Amino acid sequence: MIPNKVEVILKSDVNKEFRCQVAANSLDIDVEKKSIHHLKIDNINLPEKWNVGLVYGNSGSGKTTMIKHLFGENIFDVKIDETKPIINQLPKELSYEECAKLLNGIGLNSVPCWIRPINTLSNGQKARAEAVYLMTKSKDVVFIDEWTSVVDRTVAKAMSICLYKYAKRNNKKIILCSCHIDILEWLKPDWLIDCNKQEFILPETEDFFFNEREKIKFEIKQIDNKSWKYFSKYHYLNENLPGGKLYLYGLFLNNLQIGFQCFANYVPHRKGTKIIYHSNRVVIHPDYNGLGLGMKMVDVCSKLLLNKLDCRIMAKFSSIPMYKSRMKNKNWKYKGFKRTMGKLRIGGNMLRKKGFREKGIKTYNFEYINEQK
Repeated sequence: MIPNKVEVILKSDVNKEFRCQVAANSLDIDVEKKSIHHLKIDNINLPEKWNVGLVYGNSGSGKTTMIKHLFGENIFDVKIDETKPIINQLPKELSYEECAKLLNGIGLNSVPCWIRPINTLSNGQKARAEAVYLMTKSKDVVFIDEWTSVVDRTVAKAMSICLYKYAKRNNKKIILCSCHIDILEWLKPDWLIDCNKQEFILPETEDFFFNEREKIKFEIKQIDNKSWKYFSKYHYLNENLPGGKLYLYGLFLNNLQIGFQCFANYVPHRKGTKIIYHSNRVVIHPDYNGLGLGMKMVDVCSKLLLNKLDCRIMAKFSSIPMYKSRMKNKNWKYKGFKRTMGKLRIGGNMLRKKGFREKGIKTYNFEYINEQK
């Protein structure tokens, strides 16, 4: 049973050494009194149905201590092993497909990030990995402390909207403690405890926490191939770009490249037909997954290339979300599916031994037609 009010008194002893005493005496205030923080919140009334709760407050405001008073002292005791890959730390009773669904659901959809030791990941990737780990360890309520405290604020918003979608889609109960209020509109909590104002708040409408969601501005530029070395480690294929004539684009946030897109002409050109460029090697840095940037980048870059060249643009996707998105997009024409990279004989009796799955990968093929051109 969750108490409907909580009162916490945090006290730090005043150091009696010389310099501390001089500093204390230089202020015309009661230093002992200033070393006590009194937090009292009344009328805590969690709704019967909820998925996301946010405990917000400045550092030292008592949010971690308060949430332990409400839910128990050991709620943050589950720790992840940062020397091991995240996919090896998920429960053994989960199938690989279930693990992949969990990781994709939180926006950690770069397979290389699943299999690398967690301590080699960025702060944003680590936070997503830890969130998945905690979700598999709790059947009731998941508690995450210091949410987005060590990532830049755009990454924080991408992480938060991913977590919100995941919690709603899977009916999970997740409580986050954070010292950042800028995630509020992206997280859309079902209830909020504000330790600064010492208030418990229930949203009165679905958009109660919205003023106007901040617009994040991204830019797409034509680039050379130098940045592929960095982005290749997040792509599921090998580290090489395709052969043939290439057009490359980068997605930028405040001059920081966070996305990569390649168009390649690797099919022999038949005289009297338009040259064909294939869209591939689409990579969004894992920290920024969750904002729909990959799908948008493919659209914008395809339009840029079609306006630049008299050509045809083809694309194939193995991602189901990308397939569903393209099917709804009038600028893309579905061309059917096939399985690629499966068991294959090369010449005589030689078997292809690398770069394939036994049953192949089901790919969905599209042509960009740009009806709005």
